[in-house]
Amino acid sequence: MLLILPDQMINTLITSQTRIKLLKKFFLNSSTKAHLRGLETEFGESSNSIRIELNRFEEAGLLHSLRDGNKKVFQANRNHPLFCDIHNIIMKETGIDQVIEKVIHRIGDLICVYLVGDFARGKDSQVIELILVGDNIDREYLARKVVQAEELVGRKVSYVVFDPAEAAKHLAEIEPANLFPLWNCDESAVLINHSGSSGE
Repeated sequence: MLLILPDQMINTLITSQTRIKLLKKFFLNSSTKAHLRGLETEFGESSNSIRIELNRFEEAGLLHSLRDGNKKVFQANRNHPLFCDIHNIIMKETGIDQVIEKVIHRIGDLICVYLVGDFARGKDSQVIELILVGDNIDREYLARKVVQAEELVGRKVSYVVFDPAEAAKHLAEIEPANLFPLWNCDESAVLINHSGSSGE
């Protein structure tokens, strides 16, 4: 029996690399907005191949668009019945869900976890960047759990820890589009961001 690892899953299901990049761009952080020229620069691909995939996604109802001057700006359609399924696949493929599951337990009074950096902007990366907010965090134990998570998902995990007072000031300085809430202790579950935007 062939074992498909999480980081190979999406490439097995979808062969178009442009399509995979667009899924990560829009369905990891649903607040992400982007237009064709910005995607062409980011992906380093021809605008024609990206346009074809954008049109397919929009026709399928996975993306919706709006006009910003002469630019057509795209964003994930969170009301599409497959939105949560696609989001969960992207979370698994990137390993983010496994990292969260690995680090949130028994490290202290953890309040919430945010994703920042490239992944928060919908860009693939070899580094998962996190902000952890809480009190009495056992940093030595957390460091060991992070090493285990890195070995599990095959990506580097970078993180900072703030107490609630520090976090309030620091988070206020981050653009909403660059900050994706993943987990909080009230819901004890991975979260989906509902607010913010990103300009490309």
